[in-house]
Amino acid sequence: MSTTSLPVTGADSLGSPKPRSGKPAARLAEARRALVPYGYLTPTMVLLVVLMVIPIVMVIGYSLMDNVIMKKNPQFVGFKHYSDILTSESFWTAVTNTLFFTGVSVIAHLLIGLAFAMMLNTGLIGTRTKAIFRTIYVLPWLFTVAIIAVLWRLLLEPNGVVNFLLTASHLTGTEVEWLSSPETALFAVTFINIWAGYPFYMTSLLAGLQGIPADYYEAAQVDGANAWQRFTAITIPQLKPIIISMALLDFIWTTQQFALIWMTTGGGPLGTTEMLSTFTYKLAFSKYQFGTASASAVIVLVISMVLAFFYVRAQKARD
Repeated sequence: MSTTSLPVTGADSLGSPKPRSGKPAARLAEARRALVPYGYLTPTMVLLVVLMVIPIVMVIGYSLMDNVIMKKNPQFVGFKHYSDILTSESFWTAVTNTLFFTGVSVIAHLLIGLAFAMMLNTGLIGTRTKAIFRTIYVLPWLFTVAIIAVLWRLLLEPNGVVNFLLTASHLTGTEVEWLSSPETALFAVTFINIWAGYPFYMTSLLAGLQGIPADYYEAAQVDGANAWQRFTAITIPQLKPIIISMALLDFIWTTQQFALIWMTTGGGPLGTTEMLSTFTYKLAFSKYQFGTASASAVIVLVISMVLAFFYVRAQKARD
């Protein structure tokens, strides 16, 4: 006698239903695990919103209003402030000075930093000598902007050390007013910025040089490559991702340099060292034109965002 088995759906062999009480608890535990990263990110996101997003939105709103902050009921003027800024001769003077200051600084930072990094990476110098040179070369990076500004203002005074050395060596017959003369002020602040910034390149490139396998150079030397060929065929290609990333980052930093300029020349004399940062600051806190200053700040923000886009793109290509 044959027996037929009936299909069991949702019940065991005794007819009792299968327990499903564990599924909601498992889903709740999984949801909690998924929310843990967002819990860690929440404080940072709140700070970003409060300290970055909200101020940016407020400045953009101010740039579209006239008599903002100074009056209770500002008037909406649209893009009038942007038009005034872009047709201002002072603005374009600040743009020109910023491009010169930034371009020369970035190029000099790269060349000086690479030269010092290669010197510290060579085997021709002893360990103790390298340690001494590293300490000396990294000193400008340890000083704050205020100390650097005060130090160089003292050195570049008409009766300062620099003029004393130049007159003593008969290179100049008169005392040069480095930071007060329209002919020399921009070059002087650019030199100060170069002196203060090259250690960043030097330490980064030195780390990159030490990461290049020695086998590459040995194989190239066996093939008959000279020092210049090894430098152009091995060193530069290996350091290229680091160089691009640092150059873009340095370009962003230098275009926003304010403290050094303000504490040495204040944008003078006659606007020869006026940068976008000092130009915007003076509009807001010297002329009290907060709407126009906000428009200038938004323009600087757009420029910085474009540079940041290329920096992030270079970082992705490097990874």
